[in-house]
Amino acid sequence: MLSLPAILTQTQAKDCLDQLTLDVRSAAEPQVVVSGAQLNSFDSSALAVLLAVRRECARAGKRFAVQGLPQRLRDLAALYGIEQLLPGI
Repeated sequence: MLSLPAILTQTQAKDCLDQLTLDVRSAAEPQVVVSGAQLNSFDSSALAVLLAVRRECARAGKRFAVQGLPQRLRDLAALYGIEQLLPGI
């Protein structure tokens, strides 16, 4: 399971995405699960990172899922109309 950091704003987004991309590429499992349980400070960049990880999973032929996302982030995804792109497990 991959994890989002405690803080994920525009400042951390590129480094976070770079690391998660490497993790997806090296994952042996057919499903990649990203946990947001540690996430406590974020902006819409967190959604951008999750969508980019989803695309990377698709390129790698792996299923993508999220778990433990804070309700505020789920609400933001719903506001943007992308909640269905962030399937839970």
